[in-house]
Amino acid sequence: MKFLFILDPINSLKSYKDTSIAIMREVAKRGHRLYVCQQSDVFLRNQLVKVNACAFTFSKGEKWYELGESQELLPSEFSAVLMRKDPPFDNEYLYSTYLLELASNQGARVLNNPSAIRGWNEKLSIAKFAQFTPEFLVTASDNLIRLFLAEHKDIIVKPLDGMGGTGIFRLTETDPNIGAILETATKFGTQTIMAQRYLTAILQGDKRIIVINGEPLPYALARIPKSGETRGNLAAGGTGVVHPLGARDLEIAKTVGPTLKQEGLFLVGLDVIGDYLTEINVTSPTGMVEIAAQTASLSLACNPAEIFMTALEGICQP
Repeated sequence: MKFLFILDPINSLKSYKDTSIAIMREVAKRGHRLYVCQQSDVFLRNQLVKVNACAFTFSKGEKWYELGESQELLPSEFSAVLMRKDPPFDNEYLYSTYLLELASNQGARVLNNPSAIRGWNEKLSIAKFAQFTPEFLVTASDNLIRLFLAEHKDIIVKPLDGMGGTGIFRLTETDPNIGAILETATKFGTQTIMAQRYLTAILQGDKRIIVINGEPLPYALARIPKSGETRGNLAAGGTGVVHPLGARDLEIAKTVGPTLKQEGLFLVGLDVIGDYLTEINVTSPTGMVEIAAQTASLSLACNPAEIFMTALEGICQP
């Protein structure tokens, strides 16, 4: 089989911990062919979507990969096209989903489904499963956020298009910087954000539950905030600790999973704090490498990249 990965620049990826690279290593291990390109390499010529892609092979040493010459190819020539470009979900990302949706209509298998990526904002989509969410508010209104704060006393505010914990603030009623923070977060009332009730269970970790083709992995990666931090994100200095899924985790994942599969969202990261679903990550969820490393010595080891590729091969079989 032949697989195309749409990535950030290869030299910007950390080969030892990147989830996309872990999946690609499993692709190579199984003898399939790998191609890579960037978001800007997807283009439309008249009515036909094409990509400028390079063959990719792993190598040893400081230069851990080799790229072939760029080729102009049809997305439908690949067994699957995997969109793994990191957020932010800006206009360029939006345009990519339009192009990839056209490619899907022209016979390409694109994962995740580009129209579903576009329709499932990673913060807003929790509203589809309100039975699992903490109290939240989505608005650009300073006044509404202040009323929400007065009601809940302790809240989190975050942008709708961020990743890795960027732009997240914790606010309490006694914070002397409420005005400045809300001005910054909402850009003086012109940018819609999300406010959520602060969950003290964050101290035990923001759990990343990976769902592959509708089924959750048996382990979650709990991202525990460093001392003095509110955010558990690994990019914000959090520590990742792997735990088996609890009963509530399974209830959430088993409820959400079938809908994700139906929507063509093949690889998704659910963020769960305590008993509450806080985000549904559909763009380029991570955590596979940490789960594989920390369960390798257990009787029930879990290699997410291997599980992912087995599921992918299953849907790509002629």
